[in-house]
Amino acid sequence: MGDLSWLTDAQIAPLEPFFPKPHNKRRVDDKRVLSGIIFISRNGSRWCDAPAAYGPHKTHYSRWKRWSEKGIFVRILVGPAAEHGKRKTVMIVATFLKTH
Repeated sequence: MGDLSWLTDAQIAPLEPFFPKPHNKRRVDDKRVLSGIIFISRNGSRWCDAPAAYGPHKTHYSRWKRWSEKGIFVRILVGPAAEHGKRKTVMIVATFLKTH
């Protein structure tokens, strides 16, 4: 499955402070789920068409819906830029977060 796109540890590390804290149970791997959400978004696929390597499609949809409603994705996009002020530009390139 070489056509799958995975967030690297370096890409996910600056986003982790913006993730909500897990409640009483352990949350499914954020990197895996976000990689699946990005794959679905980038390819315009249905949730049920996500490759199994990213985990259950219901998990992708649930996380996307819950985090969207709570504004988590907005914080993930705005947060790194706000931390660096005018010295850094944060942009989305091919749906992955890059900093320059």
